[in-house]
Amino acid sequence: MKRNKKILNGILAAASVATFLFSPAAFTGGYQTIVSTEAKANPFPRGFSYQKSVPKWNGKDPSVKIHGNRPYFTSKELSVKRSYEKYKDLDSMGRCTVAIADIGTDLMPDKERGPIGSVHPTGWHTVKYAGIDGNYLYNRCHLIGYQLTGENANERNLITGTRYLNNEGMLPYEDQVASYLHSNPSDHVLYRVTPVFKGRELLSRGVLMEAESLEDSGKGVRFCVFCYNVQPRVKIDYKDGSSQGVAYQGSTASTREKTRNSRAAQNDNGAHNYVLNTNTKKFHKPSCPSVHQMAARNKRSVKAKRKTLIREGFCPCGRCRP
Repeated sequence: MKRNKKILNGILAAASVATFLFSPAAFTGGYQTIVSTEAKANPFPRGFSYQKSVPKWNGKDPSVKIHGNRPYFTSKELSVKRSYEKYKDLDSMGRCTVAIADIGTDLMPDKERGPIGSVHPTGWHTVKYAGIDGNYLYNRCHLIGYQLTGENANERNLITGTRYLNNEGMLPYEDQVASYLHSNPSDHVLYRVTPVFKGRELLSRGVLMEAESLEDSGKGVRFCVFCYNVQPRVKIDYKDGSSQGVAYQGSTASTREKTRNSRAAQNDNGAHNYVLNTNTKKFHKPSCPSVHQMAARNKRSVKAKRKTLIREGFCPCGRCRP
């Protein structure tokens, strides 16, 4: 009797191990996940390695192309041409894991974003430093931008990211996808963002961003980039998100004027993605809520210099202030 009981216990133990090893927690389509608590936050795409794939930040570029600028999507993932969005569960330390969406215009929001201050992602600190646009070092960064799926205060979609990561690193790629979909409203873009944490650090080192337009096999949009979670002239400890920098002393009329001039010069010096309303003769950021209220016949997506559009008779939207 005792011998039979031991055999039964052995069978149950083996079944438990097999159930775990072949569960979604251990294997996720297209992902390689090491079965351990520490690695649980890093379900990287197969073939991606932070140590081997991502060069050290060069001090000037907010992002870098990796894997030949080709996403790590599997053929199965690329075969689905219908809208969906998935935000994976937080890991055992409360860190975000991965967000993936097959984005169509039906997922894009038609109203302004609501408050997100109730979410406190890992590594969060409220701190100001001099020389940062908006002064605050950290933003609550959406893995998949609000303008793409309308996801608001979702803790599985918000990480602690520097202003530099949010605005200089991630936003241009989000705008590229939004601009493509506004111009091709029947198409879809497969989009995945994976935050990269080292070991048990609470602040991510950056995010892996991948996207590919599906109906045209990537001719309209295709990128695979790593955006660095850094801030020029600020030293960051990724273990807990603490930092050191030049203290913010408050704004004056003089510094506010310098900020306005700096933003204007930045906008004028390079080409950016905009959405034109050919009826009102205004130009907008692709993320502007007014874009979703335009009639399709009046909407045109362009990449141009701000001053060129103004010369052509367009004026900047007072809502999004491009």
